[in-house]
Amino acid sequence: MPPLLLYFYVMRVVGISPSHDASVCVLNDGVIEGFYKEERYCREKKADRPYLSLIEAKNNLKGPVDKVVIASPDPPDLYGVEDLAKRLFGCDVLDMSQVHHLQHAGLAFENSKFDKALIFVLDRQGSLIGDCLTESETILIGERDPYSIQEIYKNYWGNGDSIKINKVLGELNNGVTKHICRSNFCLTQVYESATTLIGQHPLENGKTMGLTAYGNPEGFPDLFVKSLDPDIQMIPNDSYFNKIEPISHAPEPVCFRDFTHMIVNHVHEDHYQVYADYAKHVQNETQQSVSECIAYYSNKTGIKNIVVTGGFGMNVVANSYYVQTNPDLNFFFEPLADDTGNSIGGAMLVYKQISKDTRNYALCDTFYHGTPTSAGDLGQDVSLSEVVDLLLHQKSIGVFQGYAEAGQRALGNRSILFDATNPQCKDILNSIKKREWYRPFAAIVLEEDADIYFDMLGSSCNESMTQSYQVRHEYRELLKGIVHVDGSCRLQTINKGHSLYDFLKELKSNDHIGVIANTSFNLAGEPLVETVDHAIKTLNESELDYLWFPEYSRIIKDNV
Repeated sequence: MPPLLLYFYVMRVVGISPSHDASVCVLNDGVIEGFYKEERYCREKKADRPYLSLIEAKNNLKGPVDKVVIASPDPPDLYGVEDLAKRLFGCDVLDMSQVHHLQHAGLAFENSKFDKALIFVLDRQGSLIGDCLTESETILIGERDPYSIQEIYKNYWGNGDSIKINKVLGELNNGVTKHICRSNFCLTQVYESATTLIGQHPLENGKTMGLTAYGNPEGFPDLFVKSLDPDIQMIPNDSYFNKIEPISHAPEPVCFRDFTHMIVNHVHEDHYQVYADYAKHVQNETQQSVSECIAYYSNKTGIKNIVVTGGFGMNVVANSYYVQTNPDLNFFFEPLADDTGNSIGGAMLVYKQISKDTRNYALCDTFYHGTPTSAGDLGQDVSLSEVVDLLLHQKSIGVFQGYAEAGQRALGNRSILFDATNPQCKDILNSIKKREWYRPFAAIVLEEDADIYFDMLGSSCNESMTQSYQVRHEYRELLKGIVHVDGSCRLQTINKGHSLYDFLKELKSNDHIGVIANTSFNLAGEPLVETVDHAIKTLNESELDYLWFPEYSRIIKDNV
């Protein structure tokens, strides 16, 4: 791990991730004291420049700040937060722009609870090195005691002439890390080529993932090349890709060269097939390339514990593929794999290096964030059985309780629930949320029942929805409303400690299965609701039937 030039013990560290998916973390002796995601306050999805989050963090501080860390691949003053942070917290700011992937790795390794692991950071754009190389994929080894995270392999994509690139690579390849650049693109950009084709911002790859299930990948070329050196992995075939004019506010979108003329804003049911076919091919090629790399480096190092993070780590279909194709390995998929979690990762790296603390701080609280707000006396009293009865009568229910989910997945605190056995479930929820017709929905299931309805790949637990699973054939008709066209379903398992556990138990007592449809409490293009006002606004502007506050046993009916 590169030295951070700090030699004193830090009690409280503020981490700031100022680029897309901006966030602020307050870390006190390794424990999260506060975590705030900018988009939830400014209401702009994937927002950068966390001004409101910084103010929220300042207002909720429980003591003085010893160090501020800016965790971004860009220069610290690019987003205008450095001076603001100095004024708010009264201390120097540490620049971590040259170790972006280390921030991803720091959070994921901590959350994994592994004592030793291979860490795969799969990212579109990390730190810029030497003005011509951009981080794309990094492999690291994390060890708990003594604490260390060491790079062993790093892919870049190039943005300069070959002489300049080779000069920088020559300077880098003097240590234990193998630095390579064999492409003008990266693995995630290959995936984004399908996202660009359907007219979406490169960060909206979840839409592509939903479309893949409708595709037939036959007839497309191999998108990656094999190197004669087995240590060199995940190299795109540059001849198939173009950088094109920006769409929307997306920088340097990438498209499959022969499909540039086919870019559309919307994929309609009467012309979706070629887009789905290519999306499926991209899904297959990228996940296979990563899986082969995982297997190779696990065999080379003898390490069986695997941690996956970075933006591509949000691909739940690929994550399940890695588990299926590497059954002898132990996987952990970081829930905050995108840049959301880098404020935490940066703060944790600084704390660990300075304190020499080897204790594990598995940051389960990172599933949720912000400042809880009270529903007060809104709505009317409602019992748990009455809410269950509403669901059984095919009513949609928005759930608002406690802290909001920190990541992209709704985990029961800011969720919309519906009856998973309704065959029209997908269409009804897509209408409520105003989303594309092809996009599937997730489910919540009792951990004790998960393997009954889903092929859990040898596990019974997926509390943060980082994988998808096949619905068992005998239940596909019953759960038609949440089964994607390929038989899969994104899944959250819950146990007795979860706030919706009693709800599902009550549902089962009504001769229903312990499975409900779950989607994020927001409308298309909007962040998760953060406050009660946001929740009420969404209720009034959509076809959602009810807004439920479980903590207060209160409910509001849509007034339309």
